[in-house]
Amino acid sequence: MIPKLLITAAAAIAPQIATAAPLEVQPVSENVWALVGPMAQRDADNLGNNATFGVIETTDGVVLIDPGGSWKGAQMIDEVIDTLTDRPVTHVINTGGQDHRWLGNGYWQAQGATVIASGAAVADHKDRGSMQMTGLSNFLGAELEGTEPRYADVTFETDYTLTVGDRTLDIMHRGQAHTPGDSFVWLEDAGVMFTGDIVYTERLLGNGPQSNVKSWIDVFEAMAAFDPAHIVPGHGHATTLETARQDTHAYLVNLRTEIGALIDDGGDIMDAPAIDQSGWSYLEQFENLAGRNAQTTYEQMEWE
Repeated sequence: MIPKLLITAAAAIAPQIATAAPLEVQPVSENVWALVGPMAQRDADNLGNNATFGVIETTDGVVLIDPGGSWKGAQMIDEVIDTLTDRPVTHVINTGGQDHRWLGNGYWQAQGATVIASGAAVADHKDRGSMQMTGLSNFLGAELEGTEPRYADVTFETDYTLTVGDRTLDIMHRGQAHTPGDSFVWLEDAGVMFTGDIVYTERLLGNGPQSNVKSWIDVFEAMAAFDPAHIVPGHGHATTLETARQDTHAYLVNLRTEIGALIDDGGDIMDAPAIDQSGWSYLEQFENLAGRNAQTTYEQMEWE
């Protein structure tokens, strides 16, 4: 656990970010923080927390956006929250279907917190949970101890309003994006939008078999219509809507445009990795993901 004094001292040197390895604490607004995990793969050091999480302090407790990727990953997050506030975590929101969006649920439920997720996310958890646990066992080894799939206590179809103390959050599921049950969370009083994996910044997004690029673009636009002052993405540091548009929305549009042209020209899936994605080569994981993203987009568009 990192003393509050250390966080304050770090902030004095670098006002935006304090390090709570392997998570970085980034103040976003009054009593709102982003906990920024590494951009690299899951491993025993990050305990599955290779993502960004949100913390909102209210007068009646803390709302946590995404629980961590394992029991020990959730415990790591809890220890960081203890450096920010003495209030307990009372509610946890699962923004999607990736492991770090829900496999820490059991830890928080054991602390008495209520977990909230879209029904589509819970269906995805049940569908892919076994596969995710197998993958995590390879990445985390013995550090996966204690982790078991635990599902949300409260589910909703499209909209859910959560009021805790002096703060109200609107949770909205508008369709499939990176995963089938992705939701964004709007904290209007601070102009902060928590997007989960609807937005990636600083690293290239992953378009997998659980994703849908066409719908993802629409979901992004529904989120952006709120014109948030601050975006807390699923991966990367808290940022602006402009940066989110460039790193995520523009990239998704480019994928569909380039693959559409390839299909019109009679190209096949083996040609897909050669499409022009160079405008996003500055993002981490570009070399690892760009080709796969293109081929998956080809498969999605072929069936439209």
